[in-house]
Amino acid sequence: MFKIFLVEDDDTMRDIIFDNIKKWGFEGYLPHSFHDVFKSFIDCQPHLVLMDINLPEFDGFYLCQKIREVSKVPIIFLSSRDTPMDMIMAMNMGGDDFIQKPIDTDVLMAKINAMLRRTYSYTDTVASVIEWGGAILNLKDSTLLYNNGHIELTKNEFKIMYLLMKNAGKVVTRDNIMRSLWEDESFVDENTLTVNVVRIRKKLTEAGLKDFIQTKKGQGYIIL
Repeated sequence: MFKIFLVEDDDTMRDIIFDNIKKWGFEGYLPHSFHDVFKSFIDCQPHLVLMDINLPEFDGFYLCQKIREVSKVPIIFLSSRDTPMDMIMAMNMGGDDFIQKPIDTDVLMAKINAMLRRTYSYTDTVASVIEWGGAILNLKDSTLLYNNGHIELTKNEFKIMYLLMKNAGKVVTRDNIMRSLWEDESFVDENTLTVNVVRIRKKLTEAGLKDFIQTKKGQGYIIL
């Protein structure tokens, strides 16, 4: 069962969200106090964090940074702040999404389900690595190994490599990759996928894996 860690200062909003978490069959957890949110997070080891920005002791930005020092767990910010800078700060601090208050609980739960699906579905497998052509993709730490070299991948780069290596020898269409990465984020355009693939190819080439990912014009990408 997925564990959701909720850090919310507004009592009414906290109760509403917590009830919805339980109705959807998730385990809900709250910090012991606002003074020891980080310790509560460590004790809980949740699958996803819902974090208000305005908190009594330490703000959500600070706590997000602390969590990012030890975990890649998805973090969704909840806030009444509505300026572009607040949203940019939330992403720069390591957040994965930003939901502005007042919150529609149906939208919130849809985002939670989508985030959990994207984050954990590709690790639902017995194997912890995928190997192809001497390249080894580690599903546990999102890295690629080749000739004793260690290639660090971003979250999206890792998901792209996972799809391509899982389907090695088959063409994976751009549409399929887009749906897997950003199925509920309509603001992302196709150029974003192109940029990610270019970055992956650069990293692979520097590691000695030139032309590892090939383009099939009008179709998509393939690893042979």
